[in-house]
Amino acid sequence: MPPLRAFTFARTFARKRAALLACLALALWLGGCAGAGYYWQSATGHLKVMNAARPVDEWLADPATPAPLRERLALAARIRAFAVRELHEPDNASYRRYADLHRRAALWNVTAAPPDSLTLKTWCYPVLGCAAYRGYYDQQEADQLAASLRAREGLETYVYGVPAYSTLGWMNWAGGDPLLSTFIHYPAGELARMIFHELAHQIVYVKDDTQFNESFAVTVERLGVARWLELEADPAQRAEYAAFDARRQAFRQLTLQTRRELEAVYAQQQPPQGAAKEEVMQRFRARYAALKARWAEEGSPFDGYDAWVAQANNASFGIQAAYGQWTPAFEALFHQQGQDWPRFYAAVRQLADLPKAERDARLRALAQ
Repeated sequence: MPPLRAFTFARTFARKRAALLACLALALWLGGCAGAGYYWQSATGHLKVMNAARPVDEWLADPATPAPLRERLALAARIRAFAVRELHEPDNASYRRYADLHRRAALWNVTAAPPDSLTLKTWCYPVLGCAAYRGYYDQQEADQLAASLRAREGLETYVYGVPAYSTLGWMNWAGGDPLLSTFIHYPAGELARMIFHELAHQIVYVKDDTQFNESFAVTVERLGVARWLELEADPAQRAEYAAFDARRQAFRQLTLQTRRELEAVYAQQQPPQGAAKEEVMQRFRARYAALKARWAEEGSPFDGYDAWVAQANNASFGIQAAYGQWTPAFEALFHQQGQDWPRFYAAVRQLADLPKAERDARLRALAQ
């Protein structure tokens, strides 16, 4: 083995060994004996993702890299540079490597809610705090947990694939969060949105507040993509994103309307609620069918939400709400800070330092 190659191999091996030891320690520290199984799969699952990753420059220089993948990686590199230059997101190791996972999702999340409420079950983790989902690198394990929650606790459950996730910058020393095959071929605007969103989690993260964290990241992705489309995208990319986003916004409005109707049903003090709930769900499905028909009439047929609608229940409606509840408030704060990204992040950090009740009150005031 040539000396330089040997040195590179030794350095890579040492980094991976250090990452493995860190994952082992993290699994045992977080879970102890009782929770070691779950945390072990989390730690080793992430390690496998990291071990599959190679620097983007290596993929681009490799003649065996397919041309379509080479084009997407070059685009991702430009988006990553834009995130630092224009959005003032972290300039670190994350999203400068790429991994082909040979599966459709990075991991699978499980969410659950009672039959008469959109309030999600939460799981609490040392260091990270509580979250309204539990993630697995094996879909079968996620499905097993969902089945157990239905059988033992009578909860409605939703299992969904996650194309990307953030380690909040904690693993940047070991190579950072990589670009993944699960989203690298997204349309250009969607690829930018994904990178901006995941990097936002490295800027501000609040324990025990999924709605705050996800709403903040969604705000960064939305404002960031608007800026990227303006400065970097070509006309075809702008048109592609506009069509995709118009469908997404229409579907979100439909689900928001349905969530409000379900909340009104669940607020009733007197049963039965079952019939009223089913009426709401029937209206939801009928409105979705009408929405699809409209898209087809407009020349842009789309069935990408069919699976979500088929599984729709309290758990899926509940987790969707977590990703958008405070986005109007954060957008208002961004404009209040003169559309200045560093000032905006500083203001968000000030909100994050407040007790939750005061933080929520501030956000409600901003959203008005």
